[in-house]
Amino acid sequence: MATVKAVLWGFLGVRRRTDFQEDVARLNPLHLMAVGVVMAFLFVAGLILLVNWIAG
Repeated sequence: MATVKAVLWGFLGVRRRTDFQEDVARLNPLHLMAVGVVMAFLFVAGLILLVNWIAG
């Protein structure tokens, strides 16, 4: 759950320096990349579904 939270803050681009340093020390970079790719895919898929629903 901490990885998902860190990725969501990364998507927003807002993070306190102390929280960022804690994430760097605690989280695995491979997990961050995997969760980031999955969440980006879900975001794009959600936008596609939203546009199809509005245009449909």
